[in-house]
Amino acid sequence: MRAANFYAAPGFERAALRRRDPAWIREALALPSSRFIPLWRNQNLVFEIDGAPPAAAVLPCQGLGSQFAAALSAPEEALGRGEVVFLGIVEERAHFALDLSGFEAPLEALKSPALGAAGLAADKLAFTDLRRVGALLERRQGALLAFARAMLFWHSRHRFCGVCGSPTRSEEAGHVRRCTGCEALHFPRTDPAVIMLVSHGDEVLLAHQTHFPRAMYSTLAGFVEPGESLEDAVAREVFEETGIEVESVRYHSSQPWPFPANIMLGFLAEARTTRITIDGNELEDARWFSRDWLKTHSDDDVFRLPRRDSIARRLVEDWLSGRMES
Repeated sequence: MRAANFYAAPGFERAALRRRDPAWIREALALPSSRFIPLWRNQNLVFEIDGAPPAAAVLPCQGLGSQFAAALSAPEEALGRGEVVFLGIVEERAHFALDLSGFEAPLEALKSPALGAAGLAADKLAFTDLRRVGALLERRQGALLAFARAMLFWHSRHRFCGVCGSPTRSEEAGHVRRCTGCEALHFPRTDPAVIMLVSHGDEVLLAHQTHFPRAMYSTLAGFVEPGESLEDAVAREVFEETGIEVESVRYHSSQPWPFPANIMLGFLAEARTTRITIDGNELEDARWFSRDWLKTHSDDDVFRLPRRDSIARRLVEDWLSGRMES
């Protein structure tokens, strides 16, 4: 059985039926055993000690800063604004995402008792982009932080109804937004994108996009268009970006990618043609790389592989090792 990609398989119970039970949610918010995962403007709170891997900062409800405690004393309001989102149950404890974006100094909004109760020192805490530390976190922690980030990003972008323009209100513990005007329901969205490793014999196609970090080459990827199958999206994206025609498209695995709200659908494909004609709008370069060269090369300022927490890296590493069965 193939191991899960980063940010997948968080290993906790989402407890979806509890979202529709306001009394249970109110009770869970008041329990000292409940835990909060703070976020600030799309950044996760992480605890870092020199010489040790970073860890997610998961705080107990008890001892939260007085400013936010006031909001939690009226949970319907905090939930209604989307400041708090129920994530699920981890080791019999309810876990919530907690949005601190309204604070200019978010760490000051958390009282020291909350940090002390969690065994955390304030000077070792920082809000940071999950992409910076994701590959270093324990897998289940990374998945939980990614879920929290995705949910709060969705709330921040759907304050108003796309049907009539009226304000929306969070319901079902943060998993639905209802229009206060026309009462249309809006659900968290995930945009499907295909990402594909294209091979030809003992070579693989990798490209450098204009927005990539310096020297990073990765597999091709693109969003699925309306009315398009996943296999058709793979073939279209490869041809549009490199002029290469593919065949034998087959599924590999998927990965939630909350940067900001995607699900990456990984595929393998074989090239039917090999001549590269790049699309200068997105790609700066695209090349065929041999298996032997990739196995012996170390990342440097000329060529480096994608980040270790990405499905792109997983696709390349599985191809290099021969683990390509679906």
